[in-house]
Amino acid sequence: MTRFVSEFWWFGLKQAWACLFGGLLLGGIIVTSLCYPADAWLARYDFLFFYALAVQAGLLAFKLESWEEARVIILFHLVGTVMELFKTHVGSWSYPEDNLIRIMGVPLFSGFMYSAVGSYLARVWRGFDFRFDNYPAIPTTVVVGALIYLNFFSHHYITDIRLALFLAVAWMFRRTWIYFSVRQGRYRMPVVLAIFLGAFFIWVAENIATFGGIWLYPHQMQAWEPVPVSKLGSWFLLMIISGVLLTLVQKPRPEPH
Repeated sequence: MTRFVSEFWWFGLKQAWACLFGGLLLGGIIVTSLCYPADAWLARYDFLFFYALAVQAGLLAFKLESWEEARVIILFHLVGTVMELFKTHVGSWSYPEDNLIRIMGVPLFSGFMYSAVGSYLARVWRGFDFRFDNYPAIPTTVVVGALIYLNFFSHHYITDIRLALFLAVAWMFRRTWIYFSVRQGRYRMPVVLAIFLGAFFIWVAENIATFGGIWLYPHQMQAWEPVPVSKLGSWFLLMIISGVLLTLVQKPRPEPH
């Protein structure tokens, strides 16, 4: 029991450290939602854009993040911004406040929220020394990840193949285990479970962000309501895309037995 408590404590600390970029970004969102001056000369969204840039520069300057991880963050920012441009255009969600640094109604700081996911994955991968058993072939994961990304766009016009994608992910990772270290031991869990847990905590962060008015879904326009649990499925699929992008930079290594 003593070892379990110790390992669980260190597991939480290392997870928090991996969430450094996302945690600082979410903290900025919460603070500005509570006390940002309404008559400030700089719009809140623009302030958050410069704040995110400063956080990123600080992490690199103090060597809390590697340049390889920064490249992953840039990639996630680009992929996320493209999705934001489309999703706001079709009315899936909106950004209620005005600002200057935006494209087609989408504040550019929004891409940093996707970057936070990329930063977390890159840092947690390194911090826990991820290794795998039976990881699928990279071309296979790329094809599935590309189909997931395309479906986020195409389901507005043609049949939504989300259920088929869930089944494809379950089959692709049916025998895949992820191994990780905390302090005293080496542990493992099914990759699908690890992805779901990541999606759950992103969903929690999304509820905090929408409560802070950063973006709003149509059902939140009159008064804030929790994000539907059904969004967990979207975040689960987004985690698949995130993992695929990361493996293009950082190859999955097998666990030595």
